[in-house]
Amino acid sequence: MKSVRSIRDFSILIALVVSWVFFAVVSPNFLGARNLSMLTIEFSITAILALGMLLIILPGNIDLSVGSGLGLIGGVASVLVFKAGWPSPLAMLAGLLLGVIIWFLMGSIVAREKVPAFIITLGGLLVFKGLFWLVIQNSTVPVVKGGETNLYSMLTTYYLPPAAGYALAAFLVLVLAASRIASRKKRKAHGFQLEPAEKVFLKLFISAQMIFLFVIVTSRFRGVPLPAVILGMTAFVVYVITQHTPFGRYLYAIGGNEEAAVISGIPVEKVVIGSFCIMGAIVSITGFMQAAYAGASTTTTGNLMELDAIAACVIGGTSLKGGRGTVLGVLFGALLMASLLNGMTLLAVSPEIKFISRGLVLAIAVWMDVKLSRK
Repeated sequence: MKSVRSIRDFSILIALVVSWVFFAVVSPNFLGARNLSMLTIEFSITAILALGMLLIILPGNIDLSVGSGLGLIGGVASVLVFKAGWPSPLAMLAGLLLGVIIWFLMGSIVAREKVPAFIITLGGLLVFKGLFWLVIQNSTVPVVKGGETNLYSMLTTYYLPPAAGYALAAFLVLVLAASRIASRKKRKAHGFQLEPAEKVFLKLFISAQMIFLFVIVTSRFRGVPLPAVILGMTAFVVYVITQHTPFGRYLYAIGGNEEAAVISGIPVEKVVIGSFCIMGAIVSITGFMQAAYAGASTTTTGNLMELDAIAACVIGGTSLKGGRGTVLGVLFGALLMASLLNGMTLLAVSPEIKFISRGLVLAIAVWMDVKLSRK
């Protein structure tokens, strides 16, 4: 397993470096402060959705409805704000509750009625798309009324001031350091083998450099984008769920061997439904961000984003069979997908080539997953 993981991680890093070098050479604006800030927003949206997909795939399921679903939830919130005159926080709360309820119902059908998630979510893809178009009446619905700024629109337009960005970066480094120290003390107390202190320090030092470098680069434009903060919070929550809770261990166990999980007394139905409920909340958040980034809900909002989320998971080492996947791997996979789309947009690549590229990336990622899983 270790060799498979190292090969996969190595290939992701190579692909990232190659793509960034290529786009930087062909389009010097790719590494500009403004474009990197835009890339951060696009990456954050894709990564948040992919983190939700991770929780669905770990127990061996799949969700093809998230693209249409985020369009529907974002559209509902936009209509409530622009046409019904609701305050944006209340409209977003209503959308969030709707998302959780919808995904709870889908999860219940999958877990209790034993209907394959592929079929249920494929049906959801079509139903949500139709409902979305009905809600917005096949028109463009802005996220603000009268050009005013609200919480909804600020999701992708607000930037932390440089001072706040550096303060947040320092806080994150302190949290990482405290976490490392606490982990070493816990392992030592249980008599487990410890990583060399020099290696731990090197990892922390590199992480701190990356965090502060990110703040330095984004501060050259407007500051740290709010979506990056939302992504950080989402990634932290999903990491804690998957690595430090019984619920997370159950997700891996079910994906590894569902029959053994049942025999072991794991509440499979509740865990699967719970993963879908979390996905519903994440789809809602992503829907708000995607609509805010575009400035309005349109009939194309969310198109094919389910494929980007699945590709990000698989590229990052998540097995489509379930039982294997990490938050860090998903983040790297999402960064690669976002970089490719951003770079092609800068080069004014036609939509046809974009579709072909996304399809090839997904196909190659699945092929690599199958190929490396045999080793």
